Amino acid sequence: MNQNLVQYARQLRLSGLLSSLELRLQEARTHQLPHEQFLELAFQDELNIRQERLITKRTKAAGFRDHKTLEDFDWAFNPTIKRQQMYELAAGHFVRQRRDVLLVGAPGLGKSHLIQAIGYHCIKAGFQVLYCSIFDLVHELQAEQSPAQLDRALARYLKPDLLLIDDMGLKILPPKSGEVLVEIIMRRYENRSTLMTSNRPVEEWGKLFNDVPAATAILDRLLHHAEIIPMKGRSYRLRHGGQIHPLEEETKRGTAPLETELKK
Repeated sequence: MNQNLVQYARQLRLSGLLSSLELRLQEARTHQLPHEQFLELAFQDELNIRQERLITKRTKAAGFRDHKTLEDFDWAFNPTIKRQQMYELAAGHFVRQRRDVLLVGAPGLGKSHLIQAIGYHCIKAGFQVLYCSIFDLVHELQAEQSPAQLDRALARYLKPDLLLIDDMGLKILPPKSGEVLVEIIMRRYENRSTLMTSNRPVEEWGKLFNDVPAATAILDRLLHHAEIIPMKGRSYRLRHGGQIHPLEEETKRGTAPLETELKK
């Protein structure tokens, strides 16, 4: 292969083009490709590599617990969970429209799997995504730090096109957690999209925060443009034993204590 081409590709940082250049040259000679078609294929190789690297970088930055996709979700286990609805969310239209989404249901239904999968597909659609549990978010923003450090921490949750907040309702939140979440929700309101999961109905959020005014302020903004998706079914974690999760059963009766700690 022409070493000048190799040198020029390296100087221009066209590593994707360079990795396939020899193959493309052979293909062009064999099939007598027009110059324009050869260049189109070579540039497409470069763009494909750059896109793959961007997706990898953004996936790592998103902070997912696990790599999840909608393709590996067990749709047959809880058929009431609407596959088409989740795929529509994964297409990212609600992110473009700067709307919010709330998945509500008992533990073990696959909410965490779904929002991580939706987040991953949104990354592939070109969006910046950040995943966190409500506890990690509150802990970071309530930690002792300088004003500059707090601004940087806050910016981390305000910048992404899509913020995924998981695990609302697993247990009572620390004091003043409502104030932290109000700040995030208010500043993202109509500017960025937020997708949350909750194990408790929104009517109980005041008890979760031990702060009814803060919960009201959050819900007022979050639900204005939000789509609330109720989820029902059996727990994946207990499916092999045929058991019902204690919190799932108590949620059906409306008697579950808010202090219940759940093991994942």
